[in-house]
Amino acid sequence: MRHKKSCSLFTVHCSLFFILFTGYCLLFTASSAHAGIEIKREALSNGLTLMVVERHNVPVVNVALGIKAGSMAEPAEKAGLANLTAELLTEGTKKRTAGEISETMEFVGASLDTSGGDDFVTATLSVLKKDLDLGFDMLSDIIINPSFLPDELNKKRTRIKGGLKSREEDPNFVAEREFKNAVFGSYPYGRLIEGSAETLDRITQQDLIDFYSAYYAPNNAMISIVGDITMEEAKTLLKKYFSGWNKKEIKITMSAKPGPLKETKIITVDKDITQANIILGHLGISRDHPDYYSVLVMNYILGGGGFTSRLMQNVREEKGLVYDIHSFFDADKETGSFQVGLQTKNESADTAIDEVLKEIKLMRDSGASDAEIADAKSFLKGSFPMKIETGRRIANFLIAVEFYGLGMDYVSKYPAYINNVTKEDVLRVAKKYLDPEKFALVVVANQKKASVKFFK
Repeated sequence: MRHKKSCSLFTVHCSLFFILFTGYCLLFTASSAHAGIEIKREALSNGLTLMVVERHNVPVVNVALGIKAGSMAEPAEKAGLANLTAELLTEGTKKRTAGEISETMEFVGASLDTSGGDDFVTATLSVLKKDLDLGFDMLSDIIINPSFLPDELNKKRTRIKGGLKSREEDPNFVAEREFKNAVFGSYPYGRLIEGSAETLDRITQQDLIDFYSAYYAPNNAMISIVGDITMEEAKTLLKKYFSGWNKKEIKITMSAKPGPLKETKIITVDKDITQANIILGHLGISRDHPDYYSVLVMNYILGGGGFTSRLMQNVREEKGLVYDIHSFFDADKETGSFQVGLQTKNESADTAIDEVLKEIKLMRDSGASDAEIADAKSFLKGSFPMKIETGRRIANFLIAVEFYGLGMDYVSKYPAYINNVTKEDVLRVAKKYLDPEKFALVVVANQKKASVKFFK
């Protein structure tokens, strides 16, 4: 679930992945069990899916509106169109200027954000109960009446291009970009959500209008409302402010999914830096894959468990080659990726890569011990609940649950999904989803000093 933070004037937000999303799941699971959180879901007549969680302890309401209009739906030659469309929602409507929207929300201490993503885009609202009408008026206005004015388009485009240019100085960003391209190729997951300077320059005001018209509809969206509100109050607000949002026929042409790598693919980027930034990995699995939970436990042991993981214990604690090393499966709607990321001295790159491959082979050959699996399960079920302290996170979580079809009973079933993972499952998914022979290897480093053996 790759999602990007909004850049609107009055925002704060984002969606990282597998671990973060899992965190939401776990956190919510615990909250559901201990705090009695009840999800109410209803499909409205206009096709919009509504989910409500009542929390009356504080007079605040958080709203997340997810629309299936991510970069999966945009043409490759105009990459960045989906993100640009989402970001411009708050930059002016047919009734309000960008400044008026920003000032109005700031005046009441509310926030209204938008963000792009691969699979879907999100608009979020956080507002006091007493300002609910104002908040829904603003939210509906940016969703139903965006203006996409040329001046705002040019300003936003310039800002995004500037951000992309500055990120080129970040070796980790460069490595991540090259890795996605190597694994996914021309598939939408293989390109930046923001697009590139070249593709952004091709996007016109009419492109924005056409993209919006094609995908922004209630029957292509879901909304979650969490806080000091009831289901009936939520339905009344939606009827009042979203009655002009009409359903339409949605057509999305899906690209052919990328296949697994047929051989190891090496990508090097020469930079005059002291630390080599390395990413090694390949295709993973989709979020709704039945092996998801077994993979989650296996990866925790390999490199997802922080200081307790095998990669951290070996490459950092025993060899002293890195400060941080991690692995994760990034699971999206259609497919996903597996990657190990690390930074090490240029001169240590070769040794560090060897150790990573050794740990991957060891996991494939021997699996994990009972104690490792028990620790992983315990952590995955128990360590995240304290992090879900806001209605905003719950609202975002519900959008993901609905989008990935996890079901409203997911929160109660999650512990069983983890508990049911066996030692045999861990070994099986390690053999199936870890490949130490055919992978993409990206090394952003001073190549003369790194001198990785693959290039000799």
